Order: sequence, then C-alpha cells, then structure tokens
Amino acid sequence: MENIASSTIDPREAAHFGTMAADWWDPNGSSAMLHKLNPVRLRYIRDAVDRHWPEQGDGFRPLAGRRALDVGCGAGLLAEPLARLGASLTALDAAEENIAVARNHAAGQGLAIDYRATPVERLEEGDFDLITCMEVIEHVADPAAFVGALTDRLAPEGLLILSTPNRTPLSRLAMITIGESIGGIPKGTHDWRKFLNPEELARLLDNAGLEVIDSSGLSFSPARGFILSPNKAINYLLTARHRRS
Repeated sequence: MENIASSTIDPREAAHFGTMAADWWDPNGSSAMLHKLNPVRLRYIRDAVDRHWPEQGDGFRPLAGRRALDVGCGAGLLAEPLARLGASLTALDAAEENIAVARNHAAGQGLAIDYRATPVERLEEGDFDLITCMEVIEHVADPAAFVGALTDRLAPEGLLILSTPNRTPLSRLAMITIGESIGGIPKGTHDWRKFLNPEELARLLDNAGLEVIDSSGLSFSPARGFILSPNKAINYLLTARHRRS
C-alpha cells in the first residue's frame, strides 16, 4: 500500500478488509451482506444516473462516455457493474489484497477497470462525472477531509453518491449486536460511534461546497430482502452535486 500518512485511511480498517479479499466474490462468504446489498445500491445509482443524464436513460450503457470513480471498491463488487454500464472506471481501495483480487476477477470477466491501491487524497486525476462511495465514510480517520477529497475530484456537473449506516439504536442492534454475531458481518467491521446521521453527512457535504439533491433509506423487508424506502434508521444513500449559485 502507498504511504497513508497524507490520507484519511485508517490502517486498522484497511487491514481488516484486506483479510476478506480471498472470498470477496463468494456470496456465502465474509462479504455475503455486500452481495445482498449490491442490487439495491445499483438500482439507486441507475435511477440517479438516468435522472441526471436522461438522454441515455433508456440504454444498457447509460454511463458510456462518462468517467467514474469508485472509492473503497473492495474486490470490485460494485465496480464491475458500473463498468458494464459503460463507464470508463477507476476504482480505489486501501487494501492491496482487495485490489489484487479485483484485478484478477475483472480480467476473467473481460472488463477493463483501472484498479489502484491508492488513497483518494493522492489520486492526481479529477473531473469524474460519477463518484460512488459505498459503506466507506464510516471507516475513514477524518470524514470531513475525506469528503473534501471526493469533492475535489468531482466534475462540475458530476454526481457523488454515498451510502453509510445511520447512527441510531436500531443500527447498532441490526449491524453490530445481530449483524456481527449471527448476521454474517465479520466481527469488528463496524464502530457505531463513527456512524454519521444524514444531517451530519449533509453538513460535511455542504461545507465542501456540495448540495444533497436526493436521499433514500435502505431497509430490510422479510418478504423482499433489502429495499429502498423512506426509513433511514439503519442505512441510507445520498446523491450530491456541486452547489449551484
């Protein structure tokens, strides 16, 4: 891994997720919860993209001709579908183990994704049309600096989409008390004290010069699994763009 002194990466968090690399693509392995979350995340992202760039909304590749950045990509569970949507994609992760697995898997799928074990703060490129950052901000050492780094790399008319757990008693119960005991989430994955509620995250985005233009809760239905809903008590997604004067 590159020198993390000038980044918001928490080395302990990077090491924890690096241990999950080998079975990241196993839907029954340590990343099983991410496999279950991925379809609903993609639905939210696709809807946001279609609204923002409606001229390509009916196609199979709505991100064709767009540059995208996936920050905290793990072994590529979200990055690969984004590439299939047509994006010219760069994907970053703190753990070199994850990047190695991601590269191998993408090669096997015939996908050209620029994977890097690089902190976003040290990424020289900018002007990405779409930046995604799923379940990452609750793991960084300095959320405000992290949001600033994301903002600096977002194109003037681009979209930033984040998801993160809310800091509520229900999220502690669901994601830590239950999730990290019998729910399939590896023990030690979350620190509830580092969770951000929607108002706190919106304030960080506002301080960085962005405005929230959409948000949704991510809930669990016994009949349907994970769904988008108005209920943000456990987890939520936000879409932001540069503030317009």
